[in-house]
Amino acid sequence: MDLDFSEEQEVLREMVRSLCKEASPIDVVREMEDHARGWPDVLWKQLAEVGLLGLRIPEAYGGAGQSLLDTVIVYEELGRALAPVPAFHSAIVSAGLLLSAGSEVQKEAWLPRIVSGDAIVGAAWLEPGNGFGAKGVQVRATEQGGAWSISGQKAHVHWASSADALIVIARTGDGETDLTLFLVDPQTDGVSMTQRKSLSGDTQYEVAFASAEAEPLGELHGGWATWDDVMHEAIIVLAATANGGCERAHEITTEYAKERKQFDKPIGAFQAISHYLADAITRIDGSKVLVYEAAWHADEGRDIRRLAPMAKLFACDTYRDTTAMCQQVWGGVGFTVEYDVQLFFRRAKQLQMTWWDTATLEDRIASHVLNPR
Repeated sequence: MDLDFSEEQEVLREMVRSLCKEASPIDVVREMEDHARGWPDVLWKQLAEVGLLGLRIPEAYGGAGQSLLDTVIVYEELGRALAPVPAFHSAIVSAGLLLSAGSEVQKEAWLPRIVSGDAIVGAAWLEPGNGFGAKGVQVRATEQGGAWSISGQKAHVHWASSADALIVIARTGDGETDLTLFLVDPQTDGVSMTQRKSLSGDTQYEVAFASAEAEPLGELHGGWATWDDVMHEAIIVLAATANGGCERAHEITTEYAKERKQFDKPIGAFQAISHYLADAITRIDGSKVLVYEAAWHADEGRDIRRLAPMAKLFACDTYRDTTAMCQQVWGGVGFTVEYDVQLFFRRAKQLQMTWWDTATLEDRIASHVLNPR
């Protein structure tokens, strides 16, 4: 694995950083917290214009067909800026599901629109009170006269109010993995949604389905295998997002430690503070290497069933622990809404708990360690 990025990749990083700085400064991030829609038009349009929404989508559908490592670079910068956009959910998760399971008609209908930013496709997976595994999917899909409908409730559906379509995973049989993916129009009869506030202030909804019309996506009972495959690449992207936010929180805390004085010297001169910062940057650098390795393995077509969960587990733990330390360095003001460090801490904890939480990731890693194959 070559840890030196190419000139093109460094240019890509700088472009995304500059774009986020101009279109999504921290006051925009604050404005979008708990917003009913949750994302700013300017940033979304610019991401589409420079082709960042189509990074993982093949050129045949208007995308760029870039590597996962290129994608990791972009999402590090989006995480660094706390960019409030549905890029991950629409252009990574939903696009990945469409590419893996969609018919050619479905791909041509949705993928070019995802690339252009003209359509947002959300993913409805988790359910109230249920777990992260296949057994946690209890929403039912039934067929009558060749037509499918879905009934039940999904939780933590990001950007649902803005979505042009939702990809819903639903139960179509009694076996543990008898699950199927469906495309659902959020505006169709039988769909209702209620916004729920979250720790990170992002835009989430509970979505209820009452015999809502649904279009199958992929093979009957094949939804869980598709979902699991797509999630492995997706959590590498999430790990990169965590690393970007973590590194930025460390940077602003380091600057504060240089400027804030106690006993006539900067607090960073005290060994306890300096060692906290040293330990944290060591973990951040290690986390970045682990994520790059996972992305490289995916690009090389190698097995990532162990590396992907490891990347998210380590990155999200590092993000949460580092931002908790940062708040302590800032002192009492670090916990107040007027200061930015709390924005990173809240998102770190939210990310640690979602898209496979700590226990789920540990179970997957342990399974691979104890039963390698």
